[in-house]
Order: sequence, then structure tokens, then C-alpha cells
Amino acid sequence: MTTTIQNDYTINRNRMVSEQIITRGVKDERVLNAFRSVPRHLFVDPAFCHQAYNDHPLPIGSDQTISQPYIVAAMTEYLDIKETNRVLEIGTGSGYQTAILAKLVKMVYTVERIKELSLRARKILHRLGFTNIRYKIDDGSWGWKEFAPYDRIIVTAASEFMPTALIEQLVENGRVVIPLGKDNSQTLTLGVKRGNRLIQRSIFNCEFVPLVSEKRKNGA
Repeated sequence: MTTTIQNDYTINRNRMVSEQIITRGVKDERVLNAFRSVPRHLFVDPAFCHQAYNDHPLPIGSDQTISQPYIVAAMTEYLDIKETNRVLEIGTGSGYQTAILAKLVKMVYTVERIKELSLRARKILHRLGFTNIRYKIDDGSWGWKEFAPYDRIIVTAASEFMPTALIEQLVENGRVVIPLGKDNSQTLTLGVKRGNRLIQRSIFNCEFVPLVSEKRKNGA
């Protein structure tokens, strides 16, 4: 029974890559192989395991979601990551994007403001054997200065503006991928750091949960 279920998950995972990700233009073989190998069903609520490889986001608790597989793949590919990169992820969420990144880079530093999500993701990622991830429970809009600068930064929640603290923690020629905007008017955006400037490029419209900053909300 267990072997049959695992085989079904493998079939569904490969179908997800071929039908949802490759057909929409993602070509990086390293990225595609990461998606073929990471068991997405472990990162969703058990009640939604049968939908884990479907073409839509799913709830993970605390009013948060695990993104549609294609969105995770597109964001990863636009980062143009190398094996030697150190990546800052804002919004650990389910930990699925974290796992994909950890398959591809030297080190992932991931920040999540919701303790329950961070601890759950950490447990799953430890179970899968990842050792190149550091975790922090905090307001992600301020980044993680202790380990800066980073080669790449990925933000998995929508901000109304490009957070200055994150750009300051990015290396020269480093890349950041972030959804910008609010409510139903968001654009996935790629930024490349050039000196004191960030060259921005709009990618496509998207819809993410908002990036919440408790410090800013409280007037800090």
C-alpha cells in the first residue's frame, strides 16, 4: 500500500513538472530536477495531500498558502541561482520553496514571522535531511543582517514597495524576486543591484498574501 502511494506521488510529481512547469516556459534543468525530487505532498496539510501536485495554491494554516507549483518554479528560475550562492528567503511558509532552494544552492537563510509555520517547516526539512538551511522567526521585511550580504533574495509575500533593508543586504549584481503591489494588483518583479540602484523588471501579474511588518505597523 505504502509503495503504491509513493509511486502515485512520484507519477503526479513528474506530471506536475511536465504539464504545469515546462509547458509554461521554465527550462532550467537544475530547477526542473529539484521539482522532480522534492516531495511537495509533505509540505501541505494532510487533508490536502491528494491535491498536492495540482495546479493551484493550497492553505497551510495561519491564513497562509503554499504557492501554485509553477509560481515557485518561475520565481526560482528568475533568481538565476548558482551552486555557490547564499540565498535569503523571506517567508518560509510551508518550507517547500526553501527545500527547492536548498537543493540548488550552498546555503539558504529563511525568515518566517509565524512561529508555528517556521517550526513545522523546520521539522519537515530536517526529516528530509537538509543541512544547508538556517531558520529565523522574525519580521522578514528587515531581512537577516547577521549573515548579509546575500547573492540572491526571494520574497514569498507581496510588499507595496521594495524593502530598502533587503536591497542593502544584496551583493553587487545580486538578484531579488518579489511580488510588488497589494490586494488584487500585484506584479512579480525581478530586481538586479547595480551600485546604489536596483534595476527592476516586471515579470507577470500574481497574487500573494501580504508581507506583514509588525515593526512598521507599530510605527517603528
